[in-house]
Amino acid sequence: MKKFLNEFKEFAMRGNVVDMAVGVIIGAAFGKIVTSLVNDIIMPVVGVLTGGTNFSEYKWVIKEGVTQGTEVITPEVAVTWGAFVQTIVDFLIIAFCIFVAIKFINKLSRKKEPEPEPAAPAGPTQEELLTEIRDLLRKDIEKK
Repeated sequence: MKKFLNEFKEFAMRGNVVDMAVGVIIGAAFGKIVTSLVNDIIMPVVGVLTGGTNFSEYKWVIKEGVTQGTEVITPEVAVTWGAFVQTIVDFLIIAFCIFVAIKFINKLSRKKEPEPEPAAPAGPTQEELLTEIRDLLRKDIEKK
């Protein structure tokens, strides 16, 4: 049992797992912020533009509910497409923010590639060197 716990501790304390846990926690908090932004700021404005009603209350009623006084006998069956649209707006905002964050992180982490060193000036070719050696040998022979 102790070996199992030690293996789990080693796994849990690995950098990747801790980083992932921090990311999930921050992501959840960020999701709540975006949900509040959509529900409390964006959708009321959209609701005013579409007739002054709460956009999340838009629905298509498939079957009316049955009530007797204040008691609900059979609840209504409805497709709440307004809430679905709000969820799509939430998703689009979160996806855009993640895209921007990853693009920013990639830009920061990209290492500038070192510029290639300028090519050394071209030296004499093999033929030129051989010709020079030949000429030096000729001069040396002519001196003797």
